[in-house]
Amino acid sequence: MPKMKAAQVSKPHGPFELVERDIPQPGPHTVRIKVEACGVCHSDVLVKEGIWPGLSYPRVPGHEVAGRIDALGAEVTQWKAGQRVGVGWHGGHCFVCDPCRRGDFILCANRKVTGLHFDGGYAEYMIAPAEAVAAMPEELDAAEAAPLLCAGITTYNSLRNAGARSGDTVAVQGIGGLGHLGIQYAHRMGFRTVAIGRGKDKEALARQLGADLYIAGAESDPAAELQKLGGARVVLATAPDARSMESLIGGLAPGGTLLVVGAPAEPISFNAIGLLFNRQRLQGWPSGTAKDSEDTLNFSALTGVRPMIEKFPLEKAADAYKQMIQGRARFRVVLTM
Repeated sequence: MPKMKAAQVSKPHGPFELVERDIPQPGPHTVRIKVEACGVCHSDVLVKEGIWPGLSYPRVPGHEVAGRIDALGAEVTQWKAGQRVGVGWHGGHCFVCDPCRRGDFILCANRKVTGLHFDGGYAEYMIAPAEAVAAMPEELDAAEAAPLLCAGITTYNSLRNAGARSGDTVAVQGIGGLGHLGIQYAHRMGFRTVAIGRGKDKEALARQLGADLYIAGAESDPAAELQKLGGARVVLATAPDARSMESLIGGLAPGGTLLVVGAPAEPISFNAIGLLFNRQRLQGWPSGTAKDSEDTLNFSALTGVRPMIEKFPLEKAADAYKQMIQGRARFRVVLTM
């Protein structure tokens, strides 16, 4: 049997192990992908630390996968061998639950997650359900495309569904892995883009990414500064800090939305009276389906949105994960094969 290299976790809290495995064979309704790049996402901690309930081990993490289709399973008709594709967080759906019957596949009651329910992209090859695969434009480099399949789709898809129109004020809280993409998308969607960071040290970068205005939270009250602008139609909250997020509710315009895409460990508290009288919303947003990934990739290719990345070879998966988990990445870590 032909072999491949993979970086797996064999037990909760266990180390990454570089192993040699048989190259898997696609079954019905699945495809095999020759992985070219895979992003290292903070959500990979769910595998590394055994946080996701019901995980089976050993497991190969990775849900920001860019590569080419290598083989087709039986009954797969929509894809071709050699086609450039990507796979993101959403790893498939059941087609029969109520959300699926309404076409809302991302909310499938039986949805699968790439790298959790089946082996992901920390490997030279992987198997993916055909419905979880997204076509990738030729213009995108694989290593730059990989983070767009999680951090990219999360920020792009949430913003385009948030109800803001071109010219509206949209604030992006946090200038990290999610935020540095959120600023780019907001700018290219035609919003008056306000970046919110802690200090002044990231202002130059935020403006380089497309921010029209910058607010340093350590030096002023971001909510008050947003109200001087008339309030934000949307605040995209990307930095996982509950206190920072809830403080920005006061910066929303009437009818505005605090759009949470970063996941804080603590609960978010808010004044319900303010939300009621100003008809404001506190909303979360999951990433999106494979079609949403295609839209994200195409928009990024068209408008020049690109992540800032650091590359590591697959053999250095443990070092790549450590770089990410310790917050030293600027701003996305990518494994290359």
